[in-house]
Amino acid sequence: MKDFWLSCGHHLLDRDGGGGLLVTDEFLKVYLARPELAPPPEACVVERTLHAALLADPRRSVSSADIASMADADARENWELMIGFRDHLVAHKTLEAAYIDLVQRGAKIPSLFVNQLVHVILRNALDDCEDAYVLRAAELFFRPQRMTLHEGSLVAADEETVAGTGNTPVSPLVSMLGLPAAAEIDVLNDDNAEHYFEHSDQFHVALDLTAGRRGLTALAEVIARWIRHLLSIEVEIEPFTEVRDANLTWYVGLDADGTKIGDALWNGEPLDEAARANVVGLFQLRFRDPEIVDDKVQGEPIYLILAMGPDKVLRMKPQNLVTGLPIKQRERVS
Repeated sequence: MKDFWLSCGHHLLDRDGGGGLLVTDEFLKVYLARPELAPPPEACVVERTLHAALLADPRRSVSSADIASMADADARENWELMIGFRDHLVAHKTLEAAYIDLVQRGAKIPSLFVNQLVHVILRNALDDCEDAYVLRAAELFFRPQRMTLHEGSLVAADEETVAGTGNTPVSPLVSMLGLPAAAEIDVLNDDNAEHYFEHSDQFHVALDLTAGRRGLTALAEVIARWIRHLLSIEVEIEPFTEVRDANLTWYVGLDADGTKIGDALWNGEPLDEAARANVVGLFQLRFRDPEIVDDKVQGEPIYLILAMGPDKVLRMKPQNLVTGLPIKQRERVS
């Protein structure tokens, strides 16, 4: 079996009998190595002492008074966020349970922490996957994508990769995305898919999300696996091209812009050309077990809407798949 996404730290975690991820001391220590928490040379003795103590025992109790006594205001804020997040993780049986609780409560957690949780949970859900298209599509769940229309194809490239590059293009694709030759970005295809695993942590492979092509089909599989892993619910998801005369009984926006488009359709408002152009993917979802579905939508397809923002960046919100499906409350996994 091929390994991938080593940077998420999945190899530092244990698993319970149901396949959920168990927090380990080694995993918690990774957070302590982050630049936001590693004390700089000028850090006060309180901050340095606490950091050293947590490296020895990452589950050590930390009081609000411990943090309040730090000299630097930014350090106090960082430590308050981190300790609150750590306490939340260790209070739950698995990382999956911790994530579900966060999103169901609408807790205010920095997006960095949420995306890291999604990253490692998806790594667990896709552990047996050797399809590079599915794995690349899964990156949309936790990494914003710069969308570009190029020669009739809608291409997604990692936003951080694009933003961190210069302007020395040598190929049409590199020029289109504003990347330097050193980045060597390429669109995933059957010829280079095998090499995805060699550099899966570099996030420099683009994905074709044009309607009717393999990218959206791969994303549909990721969505189905995400729902199965977190909610223990089997669904069938099919991408399609356009909603025409659909009975929009229920919809889930897979991002903020997709939600806005769904709201407009729900209210019977016409979509202007700009909104239509921002649609990246449309999907129909059906539950294999109709008994778990809310009675109001029995037998009706659920529509999933994925869209980019006016800035052409796609910021997917996978938590909407946990909180937005019409599932009977008694069937939810906590």
